[in-house]
Order: sequence, then structure tokens, then C-alpha cells
Amino acid sequence: DGQNNHDWKMTTPVLKAIMEEPGIFTVEVSTAPGGAAVEAWQPKFSDYAVVISNYNGHLWSPATREAFEKFVSGGGGFVSVHAADNAFPEWKAYNEMIGVGGWGGRNEKSGPYLRLRDGKWTFDTTPGGGGSHGSQHEFVLNNRATAHPVMAGLPAAFMHRKDELYNRLRGPAKAVTVLASALSPKDKGGSGEEEPMLMAIPFGKGRVFHTALGHGVEAVHC
Repeated sequence: DGQNNHDWKMTTPVLKAIMEEPGIFTVEVSTAPGGAAVEAWQPKFSDYAVVISNYNGHLWSPATREAFEKFVSGGGGFVSVHAADNAFPEWKAYNEMIGVGGWGGRNEKSGPYLRLRDGKWTFDTTPGGGGSHGSQHEFVLNNRATAHPVMAGLPAAFMHRKDELYNRLRGPAKAVTVLASALSPKDKGGSGEEEPMLMAIPFGKGRVFHTALGHGVEAVHC
């Protein structure tokens, strides 16, 4: 964490507590300095099994980006939380990791939208911006991969607490498995489409879990 257009100082401790509660993980937080000073920030990713990003800010240095790509492609885990999918529109490998993202000037050149058509996720290459959300509200998450280890044991549909429902995310969308989605209602300022909320993406030998959920503490707790 360290930079974000969301309140990372509130949500990072909650994420850390959730991970520590089962007693099976050791969790450390690396807080990047503000602004361009982040270019001197070089965490040793290889010391860890999984990196969780609650970061959306200044581009990391070339050395840090290279180390992160090597970590994930070599078999490391990566979890992108909410606005972390807004980060780094200019970083090709990062966008492949998250599958789809929003804002930062993303558009049709960034890749397609993911659209549910006849029970299958398809590419929509319609021109337009990437990333939007309407007013915050509670919404139903639809389990799209009931046999996947992340989703196993969860109901076919379940309520999520008040949150930003991201819509119109777009990107390379390579080998994305949509684990859960939600209808983005037009009357709340949404797209009127079923939107991917939880995703699994392979990157080399690594695995990425992308959650578009988690605007604030209430949503993260859920």
C-alpha cells in the first residue's frame, strides 16, 4: 500500500487482520512512499508466497516492476484488491496479470470488455472508456465457478455489502476465469450488464486472484 485514491490506511489493517485470523499466514505490510519517491521502493517479493496489492499510485521503478514480473511468472501468488485494478495502465505485464482494469485512460486499445452472453463470457471490442461505477449499494454476487477452490462451498448467489460495483473494466483478458459477477443496474448508474467481480488469471507459473470488491472497511469485511 502507500498510495491509493481509496482509504488504504483504513482497509490495509482489515485485510491484514483477515489474513492473520486463521493462524496459518505470516503477514507483513510494505508501505510505499508517496509520489515519485516510490521509485526507490524495492520490496523483496521473493521472500513471500503471495503479494496482496492495495495500491493505486505512481508507477514503480523499472527494477521493482521487473522483480514483480519475475516473482509472479515464476510461481508467486498475486491478489489485486479493488482500486489496484486502476493502477499502471501503461504496464503491459501488470494488465495481463489483472486481466481487466479501469480508469487511467484505458479504452478499446487496452483490450475488450468481458460480457456474459448465453452463459459464456465473451469479448466485446466496442469502442469506449474502461472503468466506471455508479452509486454505492448492496448487490448480489453470482457464483460462476462453483467447483473452483476459491468459490467451493459458497452459495450460487449471495449478498454483498454496500460497495462500489465496478463496471466496463477492460484489458487483455487473457485466460480469465470469472469466479463471480454482479448485475450493474442502470438505475444506480451502472452498465446494465453482468460485470466480473472476482477473477482468477494465470501468469506464467503464477496465479492471480483479482477482486474488484473492497471500496471501504464495510465492503472489505464482507
